[in-house]
Amino acid sequence: MSTVVVGVVGTGTMGSGIAQTAAVAGHPVLLYDSAPGAAGRAADQIRERVKALAEKGRLAVRPDDLLLTAVDTPAALAPAGLVVEAVAEDLGVKRRLFAELEEHVTAGCVLATNTSSLSPAAIAAGTRHPERVIGLHFFNPAPLMRLVEVVPGPETAEPVIAMAGELVTAWGKTAVRSAATPGFIVNRVARPFYAEAWRLYEERAARPETIDAVLTGAGGFRMGPFALMDLIGHDVNEAVTRSVWTAFGYDSRFAPSPAQRALVEEGRLGRKSGRGVYAYPPEGAPTSDGAGRSAAPPEVVAHRAGDLRTLLGRSGVAVLEGDGADGVELPCGALLVRCTGTTATELAARHGSPVIVVDRALDDDTATAIAVAASDGCPRLALDEATGLLQAAGLDVHVLDDVPGLAVARTVAMLVNLAADALHQEIASGADIDTAMRLGTNYPLGPLAWGDRWGAATVHAILVALQDAYGDPRYRPSPLLRRRALTGEALT
Repeated sequence: MSTVVVGVVGTGTMGSGIAQTAAVAGHPVLLYDSAPGAAGRAADQIRERVKALAEKGRLAVRPDDLLLTAVDTPAALAPAGLVVEAVAEDLGVKRRLFAELEEHVTAGCVLATNTSSLSPAAIAAGTRHPERVIGLHFFNPAPLMRLVEVVPGPETAEPVIAMAGELVTAWGKTAVRSAATPGFIVNRVARPFYAEAWRLYEERAARPETIDAVLTGAGGFRMGPFALMDLIGHDVNEAVTRSVWTAFGYDSRFAPSPAQRALVEEGRLGRKSGRGVYAYPPEGAPTSDGAGRSAAPPEVVAHRAGDLRTLLGRSGVAVLEGDGADGVELPCGALLVRCTGTTATELAARHGSPVIVVDRALDDDTATAIAVAASDGCPRLALDEATGLLQAAGLDVHVLDDVPGLAVARTVAMLVNLAADALHQEIASGADIDTAMRLGTNYPLGPLAWGDRWGAATVHAILVALQDAYGDPRYRPSPLLRRRALTGEALT
């Protein structure tokens, strides 16, 4: 593979990153950009980055080792065995580029598109030889991100698929194979991570700082959704969401947020514009709506409260055994229950006593934060007792409005649901879906594995409760998830 000459068209951030990855792996790389001088500048910047990394001991390659050449015309890409385009996300632009490249490259040259939202099949339709066109979706920054989605079109030849996968693997990447469907794996399955955060914000259930704190401290995500969207850029993130939504016929599961659109229209794009959801540099550290300190109750009564046992054990509070309604009975008579999607107010109406719902977590043993919501009319004493109990377990407690599914439960349930739907529609294998979501988004656990950890029945129940509460088909369970919930079979 080291003898393959690689052409890269488009020398922006992504194109330069792909060129650097290929050059560091030992390939001769030809860089082309239609803007005069852009390819030369990109080549110089790649050498500077490699030099800095070599000086820090992070690379064994030196700038002088790179076989990196800036070229002035598409015709100069003729020696390439693979050409990767990273130009504007515009179907017409990409089709015209590939049609032009076919005039110059050899019959055996593979043409790859780095598109993140367009169909490789649609791009290939503008070529004479669609069998040699394939999607290679790198993630930004390409030299660091390990994942590459390999996306063949319906006419892509099997040797081309094999060559592309072997090549990016030789570059140190992890290749996953996806069908040519809107968003592929990552941009399809990841939409709820942002969408549910926006819905919570639009309902005024919590401030962005609180939602981010809960998703990181309880959900185990490396960054909260609002901080991550500020980093990505709201213009980019909203455009991807809108593209996937449009491609799926305006399915409400992928609907963009009006609040995010307003940010884009105001020019509040995130870090790159100095302000998004948050200000940059920060105007003081963002503070979440964490609850004040409360005293833990001396003892509680556990009524078949299996999914709260770990948190009770962490608290050190004495636990008496009871046989009443499922949950933990606080000294004041209120019931503490784990979130299954239903609001605390609805549960209180069923039980005839105040209820406080506790959000779910990635791992109750290691969680550092948790969200709770109290039923309407719940006495302050009940919330104080619940807060004290959870704080005694070492958790930062965040009080949300009484919305169905709270924060972590609804977000993860939706991620699991879209992953199950992708598996059901054979977009990718279960292993590739989980690998893609761990490597492409840095999720702490693949969504299908997460669904198995909570149980398909629990995830299904959360989605049904959300759908009942909102009357919104965005929460409709995947047929595969529904079947797994009935049979108890694993998703993975």
